[in-house]
Amino acid sequence: MSKIAESIGGVRGFLGEVGAELKKCAWPTRSELFDSTVVVILSVALLAGFVAVCDVVLRQVVSWVI
Repeated sequence: MSKIAESIGGVRGFLGEVGAELKKCAWPTRSELFDSTVVVILSVALLAGFVAVCDVVLRQVVSWVI
């Protein structure tokens, strides 16, 4: 039974330390979070478009070769 109590104490200590570290973090404001989200969505959309164009072009090149 002492091993279980020791494990629970270890988990509690760990979670306490995690909470203390999270309080030290500098969290973004709502506007910073929104701006970052827009940048990520636009970047993903542009990359997806680039990959799609490359796919179409390379598929055409391969069909000409074959």
